[in-house]
Amino acid sequence: MASAAAAQSPLSLERALQLAVESDPWLEGSHHREVALESESIAESSLPDPTINLGAVNFPTNTFDSDQEPMTQLNIGVSQRFPRGETRALSQRQKQQLAAREPLLREDRKAKVATTVTQLWLEAFRAQESIRLIEKDRALFEHLVDATKASYSSALGRARQQDVIRAQLELTRLDDRLTVLRQQLESYQQKLAEWAGNSARGPLAADLPERAPPLEMLADHSGPRPEQWYYTRVQQHPTLRALNKQILARQTEVALAKEQYKPAWGVSAQYGYRDDTPLGAERADLVSVGVSFDLPVFTAQRQDQRLKAASARVEALKTQRSLLQRQLVAQLDARIVQFKRLDQRRALYDQALLPQMAEQAEAALAAYNNDVGDFAEAVRARIAELNAKIDFLQIRIDLQKTVAELNYLLNTAPANPTKEVRP
Repeated sequence: MASAAAAQSPLSLERALQLAVESDPWLEGSHHREVALESESIAESSLPDPTINLGAVNFPTNTFDSDQEPMTQLNIGVSQRFPRGETRALSQRQKQQLAAREPLLREDRKAKVATTVTQLWLEAFRAQESIRLIEKDRALFEHLVDATKASYSSALGRARQQDVIRAQLELTRLDDRLTVLRQQLESYQQKLAEWAGNSARGPLAADLPERAPPLEMLADHSGPRPEQWYYTRVQQHPTLRALNKQILARQTEVALAKEQYKPAWGVSAQYGYRDDTPLGAERADLVSVGVSFDLPVFTAQRQDQRLKAASARVEALKTQRSLLQRQLVAQLDARIVQFKRLDQRRALYDQALLPQMAEQAEAALAAYNNDVGDFAEAVRARIAELNAKIDFLQIRIDLQKTVAELNYLLNTAPANPTKEVRP
């Protein structure tokens, strides 16, 4: 029973984020890739396996006696090859550099998941709270319809037939808006369920977690920030750091290509056993040792081209890094401007527009009830107040979505909600 109750409890944003990260299979795959690369780095640092040779040499074909001919012997030999130059150490380093990318890629993945889930949760919350606001005002419109019908039916009432029709029309429009919002809520809940599971299909928490922006966003700046400030801030982004690791791995590949100009060495040792002569005289056993190496002298079609290709890959990744930096800077600049404008609108709605709309709606309704105002004006004022509340909710949602994007771009871990308030 306790688990069933927990499953039906409203889904908070923090819980949605926790579920999304815990159930993300990409993160588990990244751990496996890192383990694989680390294991490969150990293998790359090892020497090739030695080769053992066993043989019977110079046996006479007429008798196959081992003591008939003095050159007949039984051989056992071992040989070992050594890769070119520092190939083993460089190959190990390259695998370690690639493995070092995975924690950074996981960090970026978690931040991207947090941003995606936050935006989906906020959109679902917007639909849910818009429904609550409309349903709250719908009761007032129902009362207004009943009062208008009673006034119209009364001989002393001043309500006209068009007032009754107008009240019913606005109630029907509210029902249509509720239908649209419920469709939006269900759509976002289905998308959120991809990350947070079935708990996303139930109700969301009734409070909007309003996160503060990163601290540098709160500081006053006269005029636009210098471009260098943006580039400095995005340098610690995990995607850039992971790309830097990949560039290092490609640079190691260049060093590996240069090692191909060096010879590969091999050593061998061989022991040959000879049987005694047919008369019983001993024959000396034989020992052979040798060194082998290749000569990479025809380099134009192989080594030179491999080095050229490896160098080109490094330069291609550097251009990709420059492009990514520009994209992050442009996104950061746009989100900072968007945050400032949304915060200005939030303050305007909170401090001026909403109180004024409430006063206007109350005044219009009071004037109509006192037979000095128009019914249509009272309805318009009430609808305008409701729309303003929904617009204010949308502004706050957009503000929190922008904060989530800023946290991602600035590589700032999401903080705990600073306050919990109802819209």
